[in-house]
Amino acid sequence: MSVVVSLPVDHESRDIGELAVWTATSAKSGNGVDLLRDGRDDTYWQSDGTQPHVITLSFQRKVFMKKLAMLLDYRMDESYTPSKILVRVGDSLADLYDLRTVELAQPQGWAVIPLALDEDGENYAKAWMLQVVVQANHQNGKDTHVRQLRVFGPRQLGLLDPCQAKLSLTAQGNYGLIH
Repeated sequence: MSVVVSLPVDHESRDIGELAVWTATSAKSGNGVDLLRDGRDDTYWQSDGTQPHVITLSFQRKVFMKKLAMLLDYRMDESYTPSKILVRVGDSLADLYDLRTVELAQPQGWAVIPLALDEDGENYAKAWMLQVVVQANHQNGKDTHVRQLRVFGPRQLGLLDPCQAKLSLTAQGNYGLIH
C-alpha cells in the first residue's frame, strides 16, 4: 500500500467504478456516496452512525479488480480520517471474504491498495462485489470522510478501440441506462 499526492497515469488499468452500483451504510445529508465519484477533492462522503462504516460496490457481472484508490486528507479531516481499512470481495453479501487490511498513518493524498492476489500483481481479484470497511478513524473519531474512491481493473485491448467505445455509448443511449 502506498500514499501518493496524485494518481499516476496507468495505461494498463482502467477505472471500473462506473460499472457498479454504489451504496453506503450511512451518509450525512448533503454528503452522500455519489460524492465519492464527483472528481473533486473538496467534497467527501461522510458517514453518519456507528462504526464500522461500509461502502459497497455491486457489479452486474464478475469483474477483475487490480487496485483501489482512496483520496484521504488528514490535515483537513483529522478525526474523520480512516486509520484502519478492510477490503472485502465476493460474489454476494453472504460470501464476502477479507482480502486486505490496511493501517493508515495520517494519510494525505491517494491511498493505493493493491487487490492482486499474489506478489506479481497479475492474479487479480475477480468478484461481483467489493466492500470497503472503515474499521477505525484517527483520534478515535466516530464518523468518516472519504473524498474520492476509485477501483481499477486491467485494461482490455478491445476497450482501446475508439470505434468500440462509441458503439458502447450508443448502446447505452438506446437502453437509457446510466450508472
